[in-house]
Amino acid sequence: MKPQVTKPSPAFIAASWTALLLGAVAYLVGLFNAEMALNEKGYYLTLLLFGLFAAVSLQKSVRDRVEGIPVSSLYYSLCWFALLVSLLLLLVGLWNATLLLSEKGFYGMAFALSLFGAVAVQKNTRDLMAAGDREIPPIPRAE
Repeated sequence: MKPQVTKPSPAFIAASWTALLLGAVAYLVGLFNAEMALNEKGYYLTLLLFGLFAAVSLQKSVRDRVEGIPVSSLYYSLCWFALLVSLLLLLVGLWNATLLLSEKGFYGMAFALSLFGAVAVQKNTRDLMAAGDREIPPIPRAE
């Protein structure tokens, strides 16, 4: 039996999108304006993309398991590993960066806000689909 899912409120949907966009845009604007080498900017951009993907994948895996959709233990573990590695790499990068402490804190908070926003947006999307507001496209199956 699937758990009953309530439709998220428009305010929570807006807050989720705002958190995702505000965090990602702040992080990217800070990165664009930072006085660092291009390869260092690429490192931090890649970490943001990797972290967002890992967070959304983990949220989906957790939700699938709750709904009884099979998720392999390997994939579930890889999701956790990827998220933790992205956080660890950000921490190591900021620790060794020649930035002011306030700048390091800014990047850390913008990163965390982006991850939270991505997870909340993914949760809202799943809740809306479960509540019947969005149609899930059928998955083509080979016969």
